[in-house]
Amino acid sequence: MSGFSPDWLALREPVDHRSRNVTLAKRLSSLYADRQHLSVVDLGCGTGSNIRATYKLLPATQTWTLVDYDMRLLAVARERLTTWADVCAADGEKLDLVKDGKRLNVDFLQADLTKNLDGALGAAPGLVTASAVFDLCSEAFIVAFAKAVVARKASFYTVLTYDGVQTWTPAHSADAAMTAAFHAHQKTDKGFGRAAGPDAPDALAQAFRAAGVEVAEGASPWRMGPADQALIDDLAAGFSGAVAEQGTVPATVIAAWRAQPRTGAIVGHRDTLALAGQS
Repeated sequence: MSGFSPDWLALREPVDHRSRNVTLAKRLSSLYADRQHLSVVDLGCGTGSNIRATYKLLPATQTWTLVDYDMRLLAVARERLTTWADVCAADGEKLDLVKDGKRLNVDFLQADLTKNLDGALGAAPGLVTASAVFDLCSEAFIVAFAKAVVARKASFYTVLTYDGVQTWTPAHSADAAMTAAFHAHQKTDKGFGRAAGPDAPDALAQAFRAAGVEVAEGASPWRMGPADQALIDDLAAGFSGAVAEQGTVPATVIAAWRAQPRTGAIVGHRDTLALAGQS
């Protein structure tokens, strides 16, 4: 799984951060309120957006391993974290950061999760986290992943897993057909086998519950208006491009849908917290 543009990830980051479910974030924070240190593994880290949003919820001292398949994104993550931190010192390949009084020791790991999930997770993380990853994964991978996390007695927190809800403003007569084709495209192989797509939030909850742990969930929709015009336009372009690849919606319909200016959109997501052991 690769091919995400750093520019796209930067464009979506502010909306990602404001869309996280507040109730679930508070629950995560309370889980570690009495801890002084936590070890965290961030899967599919991209350019580091997840650590920039999650660090504030966690203890004063944190050790992060940022994992991605794409070496280019890992390099960008290192650069952006260096400028984001209040204080930054390099320790070999690692970064020692201070942000808002919290100390973050950050390492970077290139890994193919389909071939080396155990290596990516490490032996004993306290928390495994991710953002906008699991709709790209197969249900079989999600089941195996849940078992691996629970076996390590780690908790799990993921945000912004797509749940199938899309609303465009203004509406278009082809919205339903376009969304159906988009969902079919989402369920094609993204590197993990047939992807779960909009079924991923349910698959995650079921997999962790089947592994014997408590699961909490919360909605985290993108709600975009005129201030988010650049993201709306980019999202509509990507959406229509995916639909065109499916070949089930006539090109003239796609062109008409694409030509309509849009001032708003809602894209549904769900956040998931699985409360396993606290190693």
